[in-house]
Amino acid sequence: MAPVIATFDYQHVPVADGVSLNAAVGGSGTPIMLLHGFPQTHLMWRHVAADLATDHAVICPDLRGYGTSDKPAETDGTAYAKRTMAADIVALARALGHERFALAGHDRGALVAFRAALDHPETITHLACLDVLPTLDMWEVMHGATAAVGFHLYLMAQPSPLPEQLITASPDAFFGHFLDIWTNDPQAVTADIRAAYLDACRKAVPSIVADYRASAGIDIDHDRVDRANGSQLRMPVTVLQQDWGAALGFDAPALWNAWAADLRHTTVTCGHFMAEEAPADISKALRDLLAR
Repeated sequence: MAPVIATFDYQHVPVADGVSLNAAVGGSGTPIMLLHGFPQTHLMWRHVAADLATDHAVICPDLRGYGTSDKPAETDGTAYAKRTMAADIVALARALGHERFALAGHDRGALVAFRAALDHPETITHLACLDVLPTLDMWEVMHGATAAVGFHLYLMAQPSPLPEQLITASPDAFFGHFLDIWTNDPQAVTADIRAAYLDACRKAVPSIVADYRASAGIDIDHDRVDRANGSQLRMPVTVLQQDWGAALGFDAPALWNAWAADLRHTTVTCGHFMAEEAPADISKALRDLLAR
């Protein structure tokens, strides 16, 4: 059987025309939604979700294009815009009875969460972003030989169908590469969870590439408009991040401060998959955020 978050109920919830999201739902109380990153599914939150569900209503969806959520074809460059994906998660929460909710995202999910908080400030009460920079800032700090760490960003930014063809030729090697190099504790992603991630990615190459391609185009455009307008995140914000700045030569807290007035930025020592490597620390950080 495929892994699940124990004690959580699973629903396939319509959120847009022709698009439904798979969501694991558990607990009761103040709502918080947890968004996964690449190359993962909602299962990355399994430890944190179980902890938070003791006193919160917790929603863990697969983003559109990932896991067992629907994977619409990209036709006009907007299907995987973070604005579109953010609208999905707001619609999901509303369908589950939550007009306002806290939001935490990791990696790709953090980019969706960031856009949701900018586009729907009346809906998102608290925001946590794990191990990313906003899309526009990310592209601006990637330069020179050190940018090789983000080779996948450049690969999946290329026009269709080249990235899809290259990745489909050896999907387990491609997606498994990131599971291997981005973790400090290989035991954090157990064999059954790794197999579930690889299986999900293998079935979603076109939509995953479309998600990344959007971040090299329309997502940058949306961020530029917000930066020009002086838009800021209005809610309390927590950012947990590895010390990328030391390698790539930027000041991560300063970049985030430009977007968030009420910011707590913490540099972590665990690997990229922090919700799996250090779940107790992540749960505490999210509880601290919700108490602000």
